[in-house]
This record gives sequence, structure tokens and C-alpha cells, in this order.
Amino acid sequence: MSPIRLEGDLSPKLSRWLWLVKWLLLIPHFVVLLFLWLAFAVLTFLAFFAVLFTGRYPRGMFGFNAGVLRWTWRVAYYSYSALATDVYPPFTLKDVPSYPARLELDYPEHQRRGLRLIGWWLLGIPQYAIAGILSGSAVGGSAAADGSHASWHYASNGLIGVLVLVVAVLLLFRDRYPRDVFDVVMGFNRWCARAFAYAALLTPVYPPFRLDPGPREPDPAS
Repeated sequence: MSPIRLEGDLSPKLSRWLWLVKWLLLIPHFVVLLFLWLAFAVLTFLAFFAVLFTGRYPRGMFGFNAGVLRWTWRVAYYSYSALATDVYPPFTLKDVPSYPARLELDYPEHQRRGLRLIGWWLLGIPQYAIAGILSGSAVGGSAAADGSHASWHYASNGLIGVLVLVVAVLLLFRDRYPRDVFDVVMGFNRWCARAFAYAALLTPVYPPFRLDPGPREPDPAS
């Protein structure tokens, strides 16, 4: 099972026009997330040195940063990374099981340390490149090895952005969100989330070169 699990339920009925003003409705979230991502960058910078010398990611920092990813995914799912729900995202770092979009991340008990950590992180460059193509930016945003810059976009000009634009047009003129398009959008977002979590040192598990479409993570037994 993947250490990061990104899931979402496509709402059965979506507004034809609400997506036109979601950017405006989300301004309070954007303001809060600006400060949360600044804190994420600082904590990732500190966690990098903790992992480098001890092989462990401080649990309190991990819980906060995982919460930032969780909050960001709900906003992204509501807005222009999926447009898959019209349910306004809650203002919380905690898991909200009733919300249509969910993200879970397992705490890594042990990580590589020392020079092995640097080399191991650099191995992710192919993953970051693919995620950049999908999202139109580096790793669904970007993340330096020391956490000096980290972000996650709510919209993109990559393949995700192209698909969501198609969805927006179909909603506006035909009042439908094709299920197969939704499945691919989820797969692309899932790939970006895995690459970002790896880049931000939130997991030592190398992301698979595999597209897992659909609302749920694949069954590990399948």
C-alpha cells in the first residue's frame, strides 16, 4: 500500500457555472494557505537536517506538514485541479472523513541519513519531471531538498489543467463531468502528490512509475 493515499468522490451533481467564481470564493483559503505553506517550507528545512543527522522526521513537524497537504488537496479538489465537488472545503488541518476529497500519509519510522539521503533524493528527479509535465510546474508546485521553497498549485497549465478545462466547458454547456476524464484527473493528481511527498521527505518510499486512475487507491492485493 502506498504511504500516501489520495482519494476523492465525484459529486453526482455539479453546478454549470460555479467553477467560474470558485477562485473568488476561495480567497480566504488562499490567504490562510499562504501562511501555512510558509510554515511548511520552514519546517521542511528544519526536518531535512533532522533526517540528515538522525534518520527521523520529527513527528510534530510531520503531522503539521501532512495537514497542510490535506488542506491543500481539499482546496485543489474543489477548485481547478479537479472541479469534482461543489462542497466548500473546511478550514482545518485535520482529516475530515465526510468531505469528498481525502489525503492520508503514513508516518515514516525510519529514513535514510547522511550522504545517502542526498543521493536518494536526487533519484527522484525523473519523478519530479513527470509530475511537472502533469501539473505544469515542478512536483505539483516545487520543493527543494532543504525545503527552502515549497508549494502546491490549485490550478495548472499542465495536462491536469488541460483536462480540467475540458471538464469546465462540458459542465458549462452540457452539464456533465465524464467519469473516465475524472478517473484520469485523479490518477494525474495522485502521481503529483506521491512525487511531492517524496521530494518533501515526507516518505522514503520511491513513487511507482505507474498511473493509478480512479477515485480510490488501487487494492494492494490486486
